[in-house]
Amino acid sequence: MANVVIGFLFEKFGDGGYSYLAEPMWWAGMIAMVFGEALNFAAYAYAPAVLVTPLGALSIIFSSVMAHFILQERLHMFGIVGCILCLVGSVTIVLHAPFERDIESVKEVWHLATEPGFIAYTFIVLALVAILIFVYVPRYGQTHMVVNIGICSFMGSLTVMAVKAVAIALKLTFSGSNQFIYFQTWFFTILVIVFCIMQLIYLNKALDTFNTAVVSPVYYVMFTTLTIVASMIMFKEWDSQNATQIITELCGFVTIVSGTFLLHKTKDMGTAPTMSSPAYQRSTDSSPRRPPEP
Repeated sequence: MANVVIGFLFEKFGDGGYSYLAEPMWWAGMIAMVFGEALNFAAYAYAPAVLVTPLGALSIIFSSVMAHFILQERLHMFGIVGCILCLVGSVTIVLHAPFERDIESVKEVWHLATEPGFIAYTFIVLALVAILIFVYVPRYGQTHMVVNIGICSFMGSLTVMAVKAVAIALKLTFSGSNQFIYFQTWFFTILVIVFCIMQLIYLNKALDTFNTAVVSPVYYVMFTTLTIVASMIMFKEWDSQNATQIITELCGFVTIVSGTFLLHKTKDMGTAPTMSSPAYQRSTDSSPRRPPEP
């Protein structure tokens, strides 16, 4: 996910403003994020969003490994169990994911995006984002994490739909059918740029103000849930599946969520002193001793 590398960097410096822009490490993290998101962008051209977005939880496993080497955080037993749950949930979703819809022109995506159901969803999302930005951010942006994360998640669901449209346009263009002669392609491209900038601003605010261990799982759950809802409304990816397949996918998603929260909720346990550690022995040695019984 996009916040994995940047999350590590924001643990080192942050004051709620834009000071991170002057940090070379922040730009290094940004470059790494852009490279990863470029690969993620390509995935949306060949697979449904219902499959690609939940698999972002695999980055949690890599973030745990990075934390072990960069932040000196030991991966304990609960962390290993969390990683296993993420893997099991990801495999479950892959095995029961819907097939990619066959789209031959970006105009087909435009037709799906202008259907009444998705237009209604878009207006609801934009209205909620406007309320959060102009009403709740000034009041609760520094005290309530869900405000900034909510903006990122709502905008993220629309961003994924626009990203998928642009990715499909690029795939068709590279195969010989130029899609950039249509204004729809450029419209989706502008939306991707604007939405990504908005997400970047408010995700940085959340990571700059709150602990990454709390921001990451909450953002993942909200963003993935809203993206699945948006994809279900726009691309109707579940229409070709039966109830058993859909329930299995949801169970896989719940498994990933469980592993994500377990991994992040218990991440600090790896640095706690154990019974055999010198710190623990010193604390027990300095505690009052019971006098011997007569």
